[in-house]
Amino acid sequence: MSEGKYRTPDWIMQFDVDVEEPWPTTHDWDALARTAVTALLNVAPELDNPRLVTSLLFTSDEEIHALNREWRDRDKPTNVLSFPMMERVELLALDSKGPPAMLGDIAVAHETCAREAAEKGVSVEHHVTHLLIHGLLHLAGYDHEISEKDAEKMEALEVKALALLDIGNPYEG
Repeated sequence: MSEGKYRTPDWIMQFDVDVEEPWPTTHDWDALARTAVTALLNVAPELDNPRLVTSLLFTSDEEIHALNREWRDRDKPTNVLSFPMMERVELLALDSKGPPAMLGDIAVAHETCAREAAEKGVSVEHHVTHLLIHGLLHLAGYDHEISEKDAEKMEALEVKALALLDIGNPYEG
C-alpha cells in the first residue's frame, strides 16, 4: 500500500469482528477491515462518522447459504452478504456526536472467497478487501441491482478505494 495516497482519519469505524471456521485465525481480519474502510472513507465521505459501528462475520459457505436462504430467499451460498440497519437518509443525517449507531452487518464466506480469488488470480486478502468495500457501500445505501447507472456508480467507488490500496480493478479481465 502506498503511503500518503489517501487521508487517514483520526478515528476509524468500530468493528465487531467474529472469525469462524474455516477462516484462518493467523490473519488479522480486523486490521484488513480497518484498512478497507480507511480507503473507502476517501471516496464515500458519508461513512466518515465516528459513531458508526459495523458487525463483520467471517464464516463458512454453509452459514452464508443459510443466511442467504433465510433473509434473501436465495437457496445458495454467495461471497458476501450485507444487512443494513439504517436507511441512507438516516446515515446522511447522522450527527457525529452521540452514542454508537449500528450501520449494519456484513458476512463473508470463506470457501467462495477463496475459490473466486484463485479464479481471479488474486490473493484472498485482496479479494476480501474488495468484498468488504462492496459490503460497506451496500450498508451506505448503494445498490448495484437497481439499475446499470447505480451499478456503474458503485463499481467506480469500489475501484477508486481499491486503487488507493494498490489493488487492481476487480471488474477488468
